[in-house]
Amino acid sequence: MIALDTNVLVRYLVNDDARQAAAARALLSELTVERPGFVCREVVVELVWVLQRAYGFSRGRIAGVLDELVATRELAFEAGNDVARAAFMYRQGGAGFSDLMIAAAAKRTGACPLYTFDRQVAQLEGTVLLKEG
Repeated sequence: MIALDTNVLVRYLVNDDARQAAAARALLSELTVERPGFVCREVVVELVWVLQRAYGFSRGRIAGVLDELVATRELAFEAGNDVARAAFMYRQGGAGFSDLMIAAAAKRTGACPLYTFDRQVAQLEGTVLLKEG
């Protein structure tokens, strides 16, 4: 297994630098189920941020990209179920993607409830709005 950084996935997806995009495509084309590319949680969170902020992708488009990537058998996602669940909820609006990943990690590990000062996050199942003083 090899690991993939955010910039490799960005170049693969947006093709904004021809030489880097070609290198990213070549690398990803070599991946197999037996030798997949590992994508950690931090890369996914950063990928969403870059696609939204730098490239103006909509929530729906980002969620679709994540759905496709997670379904790719040649990619191994850290906490892939969290990514899929967060992508589904992100598409609906409300909390940001990183907040959805935090809530998913809390739920997956049984660290509940998740306390937050963020009113949007507090609307998620398993979260509690922490009251100020």
